Amino acid sequence: MTKAQGTGLCQDGVHEEARSRRRRQSLGARYAYGLIFFATNLLAWFIRDYGAKLLRGLHHVPVCGAGDSKCFQSGGVLRVSLGCFIFFWLMFATTFGARKLHGIRNSWHSGFWVLKSLVYAVSMITPFIIPNIIIQLYGEIARMGAGVFLLLQLISMQYFISWCNSRWMPDSGSNQFGLFGLFLSTVSFVASFAGLAVLCVLYVPSSSCAFNIFTVAWTAILVMTMMAVSLHSKVNEGLLSSGIMSLYVVFLCWSALHSEPKTGKCHTEMKFAKDGGDWATVVSFIIAIFAIVMATFSTGIDTRSFQLRNDDLQSEEDVPYSYEIFHIVFAVGAMYFAMLFINWELNQPTRKYRLDSL
Repeated sequence: MTKAQGTGLCQDGVHEEARSRRRRQSLGARYAYGLIFFATNLLAWFIRDYGAKLLRGLHHVPVCGAGDSKCFQSGGVLRVSLGCFIFFWLMFATTFGARKLHGIRNSWHSGFWVLKSLVYAVSMITPFIIPNIIIQLYGEIARMGAGVFLLLQLISMQYFISWCNSRWMPDSGSNQFGLFGLFLSTVSFVASFAGLAVLCVLYVPSSSCAFNIFTVAWTAILVMTMMAVSLHSKVNEGLLSSGIMSLYVVFLCWSALHSEPKTGKCHTEMKFAKDGGDWATVVSFIIAIFAIVMATFSTGIDTRSFQLRNDDLQSEEDVPYSYEIFHIVFAVGAMYFAMLFINWELNQPTRKYRLDSL
């Protein structure tokens, strides 16, 4: 081997290591943005339920005044949501067209966290100094943005199920058994039937709850039908896809029943404190927070679902996912969590630990 060849191999190794490092940073950045989104959800909840008492300094801000509706409760949620939207919209604008790992836009997406922390702070402060009329206009736009997010989530869900099935379930002509896929399938169906049992306990306390009985029974029929179809010899696609979809269907059933008016007799209230709260509401609220974050995160990372064309041939220098789609999903996700926190009403007061149907 000549000296020139050795130098060339050494340079190739350095380039490969740098490329691998950039790719790891790009993939790891997704989780950092997910944590930012999660923290923003917690901030919106805190300002909605406790901000009026604990953040008295905001009462002296001119656009807030002494009332609780402009910067707290529903108004506070909308302002936090707008700040989150501004941040991810700026990230969308500054990473638009990023295609190569060695580009400056890839470096901005994956690094510069101190500078981006300042951008995030400015984005969150800005909505608290702008007039309330702009916040109300944003709230109207956020209703449409939340609908767009739900559409993107449904598209992503289909691709996610297909990806899980292709990754963990063997092909029909393969001799592989797919133990992990079988384990996930079992867990999914056990959790689905357990969830149906819990729904019966919480939302079918008596035989007079005809609608709830029909909803839970129809969901159970769908789960068993998907299970039976998956096991049919002519389908032979395994239980993983139907198992994940069963979990999703049970979750939608819970979401629909949970959004019913609590004044009826078809809700089992389980008290845990003297103030009249119920532990099921708190648990549901915590689950809902994680569901919002996971729905946004999973939809955001599934960028190939929303591309108009699929490029199977990807260079090693290409970014691993579309940054602009990733950030725009989080931007409309900010609108989505705002609508859930304020129950889709812009000026109505909300109850503690309450979220609208997911």
